Amino acid sequence: MNAKGTDRSFRSLSGIERTASTSRVLNLAAVASLHAGDPEYATLPFFKAVTLNGAVLIKHRLRADEQYMFEQATRIATKVVIPFERTDLGLGGRSLLVGQRGWQKMLVELSGAQGHEARDIALLEALNELPSLDPFLLREHLRRREFTIANCYFAISAADLERMQRFVASEVSRLVMLAYGGLGGQGNITKLVDLLLSGQDDTRLEPLRLTLGLEGENFREGLFSWKGFLYYKWVLNSLWPELRQVIAELSQIKVVGTKDFDMLSLVNDVGARVNRAIHAQIRKVRATLEVYDDAFAELTQQGNPMAFRDFLLKSPEMFLSLGERTGMVSHIASFWRYRFPKDRELRVELDELLDILQDFHHGLNGANNAEDRSTDAARPAPAQVERDPALSA
Repeated sequence: MNAKGTDRSFRSLSGIERTASTSRVLNLAAVASLHAGDPEYATLPFFKAVTLNGAVLIKHRLRADEQYMFEQATRIATKVVIPFERTDLGLGGRSLLVGQRGWQKMLVELSGAQGHEARDIALLEALNELPSLDPFLLREHLRRREFTIANCYFAISAADLERMQRFVASEVSRLVMLAYGGLGGQGNITKLVDLLLSGQDDTRLEPLRLTLGLEGENFREGLFSWKGFLYYKWVLNSLWPELRQVIAELSQIKVVGTKDFDMLSLVNDVGARVNRAIHAQIRKVRATLEVYDDAFAELTQQGNPMAFRDFLLKSPEMFLSLGERTGMVSHIASFWRYRFPKDRELRVELDELLDILQDFHHGLNGANNAEDRSTDAARPAPAQVERDPALSA
């Protein structure tokens, strides 16, 4: 839904690198800029089509005036934006939504792909199955689909990385002390946290490798898994205050306009179910994170590195369910705040509130298909041009 009477529905492409969360945006243009000289980047690209491999991918919640582009009711789609100029996203770009009528033909026209259409289309369809684009969920999902892609595409965004630093430093400080024999100082811990989160091979991580008893690729995989759980712990830690506000505001929101008793009763029922489902999802996420906490405590408190080592090697199996649950509750918190900003009165028409709550309930319960809704018949839409340039939130 649009937030009427506000420009919050638009966000400049040029602001993505500064503000976009990892879970919502995959900025392939930035990856190209950072890793152009990396041999793995050249040999294992995300997309085979060169133009498409510099795109910006965004998890986009459809507005009401975009529903006509789809054969079936769709809530969240993957938006592909091909910038006019990779080095200056402020110039805008051309875009399409995965799944809209005629999107595959539009994609070939936009990307100029020759010979790689089937593989790149299959990859976009796999991306469209996910609720978010966070790197840990994304990598495991694509590996299970047998896509071989360079690790540099699965990095935490610069914006999220900056916000994670302090949380991760407090989490791993005990292990740093254990692995490095009391190597002191907050500065040293901060440097090692930077190394851990960067994903780069570095000899300074050797004491950590020895402590965990991992070799070569197992060590790299173990670090990736560890970062994944630290990431989800950080997300939940940051997200829970926002979710509590959403739950509180569900009971405070004021319905305006025409009121239908039956619809109002349905809104109250769906709202209560959303409330219960949010709490249930949080409990499941916490239960999974407790498995990590127990293994980490075995290492740092009991001096048993094997328990944590074994956990790290098995943990990718947990990423899909953990990422999907975290992604859905994150979507609820971010969309609710986008639609009902803190500085605005909590007012909404009844049919829109029901639509929002049904969307939340649908996502929380993992349904595969939303109920069919009538949409305006239309011819296949042309590729849209982001002229202002801007992207919808």
